Amino acid sequence: MFRTSMLLAKGPQANPFNAKYLASMAADGAEAKYYQINKIDSKFDSLPFSIRVLLESAVRNCDEFDITSKTVENIFDWSTNCTKSIEIPFKPARVVLQDFTGVPCVVDLAAMRDATQRLGGDAKVINPQIPVNLVVDHSVQVDCAGTPDAADFNQNMEMHRNHERFEFLKWGSKSFDNLLIVPPGSGIVHQVNLEYLAHVIFNSKGLLYPDSVVGTDSHTTMINGLGVVGWGVGGIEAEAGMLGQSLSMVLPEVVGYKFTGKLPEGCTATDLVLTVVRNLRKLGVVGKFVEFYGPGVSELSLADRATIANMAPEYGATTGYFPIDAETIKYLKNTNRTPEQVARIEDYAKAVGLFRTDKENIRYTHNLELDLSSVVPCVAGPKRPHDNVALRDLPKDFKACMSAKTGFKGFGIPEAEHGKKVAYTVDGKPATMQHGSVVIAAITSCTNTSNPNVLVAAGIVARKALEKGLKVPAGIKTSLSPGSHVVTKYLESSGLQKSLDDLGFNTTGYGCMTCIGNSGEIAPEVSKCITDNNFVAAAVLSGNRNFEARIHPLTAANYLASPPLVVAYALAGRVDIDFATEPIANGIFLRDIWPTNEEIAQTVENHVTPQMFKEVYANITTMNKAWNELKVTEGEFYQWDPKSTYIHNPPYFDGMTKAPPGLKSIEGAACVAVFGDSITTDHISPAGNIAKDSPAAKFLQAQGVERKDFNTYGSRRGNDEVMVRGTFANTRLGNKLVGEGQTGPFTIYHPTGEKMYIFDAAMKYRQANVPTIILAGKEYGSGSSRDWAAKGPFLQGVKCVVAESFERIHRSNLVGMGIVPLQFKDGASPQSLGLTGKEKFSIDFGKGELRPRQDITVQCDNGKSFVATLRIDTEMEVKYVENGGILNYVLRSKIGAV
Repeated sequence: MFRTSMLLAKGPQANPFNAKYLASMAADGAEAKYYQINKIDSKFDSLPFSIRVLLESAVRNCDEFDITSKTVENIFDWSTNCTKSIEIPFKPARVVLQDFTGVPCVVDLAAMRDATQRLGGDAKVINPQIPVNLVVDHSVQVDCAGTPDAADFNQNMEMHRNHERFEFLKWGSKSFDNLLIVPPGSGIVHQVNLEYLAHVIFNSKGLLYPDSVVGTDSHTTMINGLGVVGWGVGGIEAEAGMLGQSLSMVLPEVVGYKFTGKLPEGCTATDLVLTVVRNLRKLGVVGKFVEFYGPGVSELSLADRATIANMAPEYGATTGYFPIDAETIKYLKNTNRTPEQVARIEDYAKAVGLFRTDKENIRYTHNLELDLSSVVPCVAGPKRPHDNVALRDLPKDFKACMSAKTGFKGFGIPEAEHGKKVAYTVDGKPATMQHGSVVIAAITSCTNTSNPNVLVAAGIVARKALEKGLKVPAGIKTSLSPGSHVVTKYLESSGLQKSLDDLGFNTTGYGCMTCIGNSGEIAPEVSKCITDNNFVAAAVLSGNRNFEARIHPLTAANYLASPPLVVAYALAGRVDIDFATEPIANGIFLRDIWPTNEEIAQTVENHVTPQMFKEVYANITTMNKAWNELKVTEGEFYQWDPKSTYIHNPPYFDGMTKAPPGLKSIEGAACVAVFGDSITTDHISPAGNIAKDSPAAKFLQAQGVERKDFNTYGSRRGNDEVMVRGTFANTRLGNKLVGEGQTGPFTIYHPTGEKMYIFDAAMKYRQANVPTIILAGKEYGSGSSRDWAAKGPFLQGVKCVVAESFERIHRSNLVGMGIVPLQFKDGASPQSLGLTGKEKFSIDFGKGELRPRQDITVQCDNGKSFVATLRIDTEMEVKYVENGGILNYVLRSKIGAV
């Protein structure tokens, strides 16, 4: 093992691995250098592939200052260290953003330039140091559906609503180096990343190294299916990475998931991933890597692997990794990567031990096994992606959910009302509604639209349904949101797009639409029928998230399903149908219109071609005419418009000094919320509609914005004044301070006992200089990688969150904003400790002299106290909190103040 005595060096040194382990090979028609990571230590052969990528980054970036040879030693000793919370710094090769999180990232960078100049530094140091790709994909909404011009209409609306944001992004692309923007209307960030942006192996100025990426969307993990290590981070952490800061992480455990066998006839990759989500959630993999291996992996297409990798956030893992292998090479050729790039990837991966075979001898911290032949068709829901239900069991499960008390698997509907049906008219057509009626059916989301197999299957179901005379009942909003224009090309080439169109699944846009909550309005007659009768209406979508109030405020039941099942449920019109025993209509059963695996494979082989990828991506950055016509003023500093309700200079650096403030103890804090389990980032910082009477709506109206122009919370993330008012604004939020079973964005303001919006109470506390905290249950902050779920509470004055457990990304985001996460000791909870949330809380941080994961005592004014674990996990995170947040630390480091 290579060792060095330079660990105490005061500044960057020459890389100690250059002398012995830097070698040469031919790549891209020239000689290139690379590090022989497989020659450094014999332990290499037992390391998981994903850890080998972390190892290479450490070796390549070793400067005995930021990254030391001790880091390399710790990674080689992974099997011993992965359970010891050993911190390692990691430098990703690039960053990917989508616009919901990308706009606030660029806003923060612009604000940091202002602050750097104010503190006497050179503003030019605030500039991305590594490649940053931003794909505008979260702003388009399903305003129009079921018509041939739906996509054009929706894209025009997108440009109209968001022109301020898009002008700002275009300014950013000209002002900052290394920032590539893929314009709106191009596709979903993760599919574009998979099909086009991913390097897999970089050749940067003659140095070869693995592609690795962090992204401001939790589903960045889709790229793991292509052999690229990557995961979602908060925008705050991503900004630090862009500016050259190493990301601080704990050396992770790696769960080995062995696949054997082959998927049976009639099963899709969606069925497989929903099964995987259930199994891994049951095991518990939060904060861990998952690596797939075994002969069954070789039976999966690259697109199938990407489907599984995409939903790593749903099974809770940091990554769901598939190493580079022969299937990777095949996919790269099929997606029109150049012969030189493909050769470089294969040659390098084989040379350094990053190419998978079925004969590896890897040591994992845990092992799990799945026989693919045991997978059955299934869905997930009605409120969480890991609540897997076999298709055959859904009628029974839905009935049980109807009667169960309100919760993750319950709606609390009295049994006497279960059979209620109401006839009504929508668009002049007769319709019937009941509990479980489908009102939204959407083929959407990167999870599945990147997979030709399931999209072709959906098209064949549509074609066969039409041949049998089936049609979608009135009152159902149907949509298709492809992840890239390649999808449209092969659906048109195969003739399947026409079949989908004829059923109402017209293309509505190229972006993350229904899955993110951009489902648009449903027909007024449908809305009225739901609300007048308290119906449990359903949405069925081929997405990855189905949390409460995410898809649409009026769909209480939301099921994740494969694209062909989305079409099937649209045809059936209800989710409680037993497809095995009940006909969809007119004596036609699902089995009569379901395609064979051979039909699907043959269609994909004949109609998905490299030429399609070449044509689409040749002009990906210029294909949107309206984007090309946007005019912006160039300059190093952004000219903030005080009247803008989309872009606003945030207050994070107001009053910032060169010296870090340190962490002050919390005295007499009020609790603004007591939450139960699985509070998601959607609950904390919604992305969808802005309710008409909410604090955010009142603010916008005061600025002269009409109701029709409110847009969504997600689109307004560049304006802190809107977003702080949108924090905890979810209509399904359950704050126990208000009362068990009551939902909405409310709290009790303790000094007066009044019920009010959480925002209004938070502002009252801030005005009175009273710090606030939050008490919560398990999996606090699960869901999307949403930095505003930390920024919003910070601006509301929240100093600490005490929870039973945290989801990985959100915990990191809290630390990044200087909010202290504390975790109840095992088995303890607010309920077991008798905490009501009415107490005043004091937390002594010992003059800020913190240690990662130390015990912290929380004292209540009624004499109660309890000990919690400080969930600041690394020494670097301690520095972030002492500086008031990660961006403050990075800014100070850029001007030499820390």
